Amino acid sequence: MAEEPVPTEPAIRNAGPTAQLRQRLESAGALVRDDVALADLTTLRVGGPAELCATCTSTSVLVDTLRILDSARVPTLVVAGGSNLLVGDAGFAGVVVRVATDRVEFQPGFVRAEAGAVWDDVVAAAVGEGLGGLECLSGIPGSAGATPVQNVGAYGVEVASMLRRVRLLDRRSGEVRWVPPEQLGLGYRTSVLKHSDAALVLDVELETRGDGLSAPVRYRELTRTLGATEGERLPTAQVRDAVLGLRRGKGMVLDPADHDTWSAGSFFTNPVLTDGELAIVLERIASALGAVDVPQFPAERGTKLSAGWLIERAGFTRGYPGEDAPARLSTKHTLALTNRGTARARDVLDLARVVRDGVQAAFGVLLEPEPVMVASAPAR
Repeated sequence: MAEEPVPTEPAIRNAGPTAQLRQRLESAGALVRDDVALADLTTLRVGGPAELCATCTSTSVLVDTLRILDSARVPTLVVAGGSNLLVGDAGFAGVVVRVATDRVEFQPGFVRAEAGAVWDDVVAAAVGEGLGGLECLSGIPGSAGATPVQNVGAYGVEVASMLRRVRLLDRRSGEVRWVPPEQLGLGYRTSVLKHSDAALVLDVELETRGDGLSAPVRYRELTRTLGATEGERLPTAQVRDAVLGLRRGKGMVLDPADHDTWSAGSFFTNPVLTDGELAIVLERIASALGAVDVPQFPAERGTKLSAGWLIERAGFTRGYPGEDAPARLSTKHTLALTNRGTARARDVLDLARVVRDGVQAAFGVLLEPEPVMVASAPAR
């Protein structure tokens, strides 16, 4: 597998916003503040200050704000739920655009949510309306607008399977348009929108079922918890409660009092290997561990292995490296890197590097980080 650069703290461009720019943003309707701590806007709770933060509470203000910034070629960082961001300790020398749009509408057969809507609130509202399809994605932190970017998935369901269309702002032309899912290049935890600032999600539409029953339950852990058979459809509220229970047990439901939830969720994606790569990796695992049952799952381009399983078998147990470390693996789930209350971005990155390199040395698998490593936007 190809070598990738070691994650480093993102570089920051020295190009601060002017007083004139601030006035233009306020005239567009944005709520502008100075020196906002980005640690307060992310679930990892690390990251230095932003020179300026423009909060947008409506889609029209959001569009106008970004058009102003993009036409002026100002570095911008768009933040909504902040659940998939790792921001450097030096902060961001530009304008943070905070997406605070939150309208959710239900139409026959689908739900429409603005990009800033809290994702779990969208799921809870759909379940409350007796609509099925979203319940397996309960408890996932972040915003509705991030779900197609990441092609968010859990317990056998991905957003790609229910996405109807998204409304995008083309940040190069300033055009706003609806786009069907087939134009988004949706794959395992990725899309053409990821790691790119060319377009911003403004709204998402997701198909729902109107009979009050869930999508067919297929994920083994969930079917076992529910006492269901594979493919069975159950009341949406029952499935949501089971999913939330499983996620809480892994420290994957946000709780300010629980440092195991001060994370970006799963820090590494599950690796997908070709047949040739898989054979080599399985041989290395057998050489290191003997005859063990390696979790394997069919994937679009090969076979998916469990990153959490690989991390633990490489010697990184829950809570690694120990109680005194500012950044540790979760005590509940080895796939989450957590801030124990005093961590800086550098601490998280150092831990990520140690774990990634250890897994590669043990089994020849290079784990890829899932969070976005924040850097200033490139010049347009």
